[in-house]
Amino acid sequence: MTATLSDKARAILEAKNFATVATIEPDGQPQLSPVWVKHDGDDVLISTVAGRRKHTNISREHRVTVSVFDMDDPYSYIEVRGTATMTEEGGRELIDEFATKYRGLDVYPWDAPDAVRVVVRITPDKVVGG
Repeated sequence: MTATLSDKARAILEAKNFATVATIEPDGQPQLSPVWVKHDGDDVLISTVAGRRKHTNISREHRVTVSVFDMDDPYSYIEVRGTATMTEEGGRELIDEFATKYRGLDVYPWDAPDAVRVVVRITPDKVVGG
C-alpha cells in the first residue's frame, strides 16, 4: 500500500534541501549517499549514473529510504521508506533540472561523456515526519 506525502513533506522536497538515500549493500549493510531530490506527486525522484553503487544496489534490492531535513528548520524532516524503480528515460533532463535548482546552472556539467543518467523513482510505503 502506498503512502501519501503531506503538504509539509512536499514543501521540504520542493525547497533546496539535500537528501540522504539509503540503499542495501549485498552483505545487508546500509549504504548512504547525499543526493538532490524532488517529488512527482507522492513519488520521490533522485538521479544517479548507471553503474554507481546506488544503481547497482537498487537493481538488486528495490527497498530504499530517503531522509530530508529542512535546512531552514533542521528539526523539521521527512523520512520516506519505499520501493524504487529506475529508468534512463528523462535522466539527462532530471539532472539538468537539479543543476538549476541546486546550483543555478542550465546544464549539469560534471558527468563523464559516456555517463548514462538514471531517474530513480521512489514510491512511498511509509512517510514519517512532515
